[in-house]
Amino acid sequence: MTALQLLFSVTTVVGFSFCLQAEVPLVPVPDLQPFAAQIRRVVEALDATGTPLSTQETTALTKALARPKPDEAARAAQELLDTYVLHFVQITPEMRVKAKAASARPLLIEGGWKTFLIKVHNEAGTTAPLRIRSPQAERLHGSPASTVSDRWLDLQYVQSQPLSASLGGLPVEYRLLQVYSRDSGPREARLIFDVGQGTQDLGFRSEVDTLFTSSPAREVTLGVRDESGNPTTAALLITDNQGHIYPAQTKRLAPDFFFQQQIYRSDGDTLRLPEGRYTVQFSRGPESIPERREVTVSAGANRWDFKVIRWIDPAMTGWISGDHHIHAAGCAHYEKPTEGVHAPDMMKHVLGEDLKIGANLTWGPCFDYQKQFFTGKDSAVSRWPYLLRYDVEVSGFGSHESGHLCLLRLRDQMYPGGTSKNHWPKLCLNTLKWAKAQGALTGPAHSGWGLELDSTELPTYRIPPFNGIGANEYIVDVTHSVPGPDSKPVPAVDFISTVDTPYPWELNIWYHTLNAGYRTRISGETDFPCIYGERVGLGRSYVKLPAKWSYEDWCEGIRAGRNYVGDGRSHLMEFNAGGISMGTGASELRLTAPQEVSFEVNAAARLETTPREDIRGRRFSEQPFWHLERARIGQSRNVTVELIGNGIPVAQATLLADGSISKLTFRHTVTRSGWYAVRILPSSHTNPVFIEVGELPVRERRSIQWCLDSVEQCWKQKERFFKGPEHFQAIAAYDHARSEYKLRLDQSVLPK
Repeated sequence: MTALQLLFSVTTVVGFSFCLQAEVPLVPVPDLQPFAAQIRRVVEALDATGTPLSTQETTALTKALARPKPDEAARAAQELLDTYVLHFVQITPEMRVKAKAASARPLLIEGGWKTFLIKVHNEAGTTAPLRIRSPQAERLHGSPASTVSDRWLDLQYVQSQPLSASLGGLPVEYRLLQVYSRDSGPREARLIFDVGQGTQDLGFRSEVDTLFTSSPAREVTLGVRDESGNPTTAALLITDNQGHIYPAQTKRLAPDFFFQQQIYRSDGDTLRLPEGRYTVQFSRGPESIPERREVTVSAGANRWDFKVIRWIDPAMTGWISGDHHIHAAGCAHYEKPTEGVHAPDMMKHVLGEDLKIGANLTWGPCFDYQKQFFTGKDSAVSRWPYLLRYDVEVSGFGSHESGHLCLLRLRDQMYPGGTSKNHWPKLCLNTLKWAKAQGALTGPAHSGWGLELDSTELPTYRIPPFNGIGANEYIVDVTHSVPGPDSKPVPAVDFISTVDTPYPWELNIWYHTLNAGYRTRISGETDFPCIYGERVGLGRSYVKLPAKWSYEDWCEGIRAGRNYVGDGRSHLMEFNAGGISMGTGASELRLTAPQEVSFEVNAAARLETTPREDIRGRRFSEQPFWHLERARIGQSRNVTVELIGNGIPVAQATLLADGSISKLTFRHTVTRSGWYAVRILPSSHTNPVFIEVGELPVRERRSIQWCLDSVEQCWKQKERFFKGPEHFQAIAAYDHARSEYKLRLDQSVLPK
């Protein structure tokens, strides 16, 4: 056995598997120089992928290519490398691809990667990319669970420098294939080769059935503790020295998701990993400081212990975090409803991101399956203070064409008249009436969709298209009161969703309706995993609650506006105006005449010392839409905190984003009725405190006119969706909105 054979027969995280299986044909090489250059690139690629040749093998290969006779040099180099060829691929002059097993024995490692060579005999001289796929390596959305479990393999065909995606057109060349196994033991896979549509050979000769044998990985026990030393759940991102992510994303089963890099594990959980060295990033939501650690998996007992390090904990002062919009199926989860994840899986993510509340909303593609988990109370997996609740997003059915709706705190999830998703009304207002009658908390989802404008001006008086699924019909519904549980009138809309769409589009319509005198609040959401699949809680609400609270209390806090929203990287706590706390009582300060008012807020934020240019350089309409990095001032670690009145900045302060809490005080002379809030744009935003001067309501003329014009624009886009009796109901709903805005226009404080 040669030195190269000895080196790569040892079990490593990434390495060759050696055992003679079949003779590999030698291919004539008419010109040695380009062939030798390609071999040198293969050697460089082996170095780059962590499977370098030994010094002896490098020397032997160099001597082989230096032989005076080109045909002998080519033959000697092929004989040396052919030992590690898993499959021999032939591309005929007619561009038909044939493949067969070669010399390397298909030995893998459970949970790890192995590198093999593919030898290509390119009779056609094509420079098309060689494609390698396997049914066992493909993630087929909507496939039954039994077939998902059969997808145990992952393939990475090395196409990056020093190799390229395309073949070089040489008669013979070598390519690198990395193979991952999720399982241990014998596993069969079919590898399929082609160089483009229609190039597969007849009789399935471009397909090779290969029986791999995967040796077991080692077990790692995890210790996961919170900042107080108590058992908890957290996120782990595990990579090897080549950047491979473990467990492999495409082979994951719930609670691990294939569209995420990190996994979530609790104290005492175990992992299976091949022997080798890894890098682990450990975190628990945006309020923690990520830890990066080098670790080793060896043949003996393996244990990794982690402890959360916090930079802030708003819950210690009663600010309870929650994400009112996550999903258990659809979008990046699974398209087939029966593949949707269940409550224990989603709870792992809620715990791992330190969300106290997770609202798991059932919607269109999964409604008729996921509806079985709705109970109208906390899911059985909840363990206070971590609560998971099934509720509904009207999306993919019913009134979603006028704008999706989040319906929280439902007692009954089924609109009267059927048992499915197929009988719901088109008019949002009809759905809102039904939900509010049972005491639900309601608001439009992903508000910015359909309100797109190429501007960050706030407020802007340009009219958006109103052609999407966000807060579109909201411009009408906000003017309506409907019967509540006790038949007394309540606002049809409680909140507008923020943080998961571009901030100017979300905030602009909210600012205008506040300026018109309506008092809708804001709440933070992620729309996981439809808009954001990275993790739950990328958009959050922090609600001020007493020591003992419930899901119902948290929802009531949003209705009252006793919350701020954001990405969790900045916080705006205890906002008050003249001693009136945000969301307390009517959240209203009354003045008999213009006077100076003191505004206070406890602000905190944390930026790393080095700017993230990859985020700061993106347009406002590119993800992440809300992120503290976008608020960074220059190269400093400072951000701007603004006090806004009726949507316009009236005072500001500079905050050092080092994680410490600073009490900020703003003084501003209030001359007319309005609403005031604090923001770090685009990272966090409070709800308003309303200030009335001389008992006059808030009536900003330009904003009211904007709202009135927006009703007309929305009607142009949405009228076509309403049929039969509901068309007349829609006419009445829009006419009501027009009348209300016109009335408020007559009451406006600015000259006509």
